[in-house]
Amino acid sequence: SAVIGVPHRDLGEAVVAVVVPRDKGFADTDAIKAGLADKLARFKQPRAILFVDALPKNAMGKVQKAALREEHKALLG
Repeated sequence: SAVIGVPHRDLGEAVVAVVVPRDKGFADTDAIKAGLADKLARFKQPRAILFVDALPKNAMGKVQKAALREEHKALLG
């Protein structure tokens, strides 16, 4: 999983969570949001949760967040 900032027309930037589910086909955004609700302030909670098969990684195995930002930059307008 990774958390990125993407452009938002009203806020300037918004938080988006990009998640690789453990079980294929099981994607429960409500459960994720409920789990974060009491742990994070509202402005820190993701505006969107995206489910993907895999995260882009570099040769060292680190998630390429810049690639994720570029891929999803138009998500929230």
